Amino acid sequence: MTETVAALLEKYAVVPAIVLEDVNQAAPLAQALISGGLPVAEVTLRTPDALDALSRMAAFPNLLTGAGTVLNVSQATEAMAAGAKFIVSPGMNVELIQWCLDKNITIIPGVCTPTEVMLAMNLGLRLVKFFPCEASGGLEMLRALRGPFPEMRYLATGGIKLEAISNYLAFHPVLAVGGTWMVKPEWLANDRFDVIEDGCRQTVEVVKDARWQIAAAARVRSQ
Repeated sequence: MTETVAALLEKYAVVPAIVLEDVNQAAPLAQALISGGLPVAEVTLRTPDALDALSRMAAFPNLLTGAGTVLNVSQATEAMAAGAKFIVSPGMNVELIQWCLDKNITIIPGVCTPTEVMLAMNLGLRLVKFFPCEASGGLEMLRALRGPFPEMRYLATGGIKLEAISNYLAFHPVLAVGGTWMVKPEWLANDRFDVIEDGCRQTVEVVKDARWQIAAAARVRSQ
């Protein structure tokens, strides 16, 4: 992958958040994401076999695989050894952020207040995770943050549903959104990778439609 992680995340626009209880589901899930046109995954370190699942998914060269729910440097070290291409954290851990920056690793820490955004900005970051998004004010809060922090971009995650992603993507500071609607636990529990693949395709179509509407609105403004 020659594009930067941030460029790829913006290109795909949606980041599936993966919670795997069964490591044997990692490979078929990776294939479902790729076949569905959404070749990106944030494998959250919330289960005992998460690192093994991350490693198996990272083995797919066409899948941009990152580690989520990374809380400290130790976990980040293990995640990178397992093949993660980027690190996502639910909050601001300065030691973790600095470790990633020193090693030129893409780190997307979680923020939900102006103080945290300012801290991230002063550490040199321009992309952060706005989490938990809906519970923290959603788009209204993101619009309020744009004034003092016009250069910041966000991975908006937490409570966002498929029908809302068009509104988020229309707001330029939102680089991408994260969610689980295309990898629902009940689908994983029943090995319904065909349904997950269809969910990815539906998501891709919503993103395409959102971008068409954004481009159309831009043309109208320029006339």
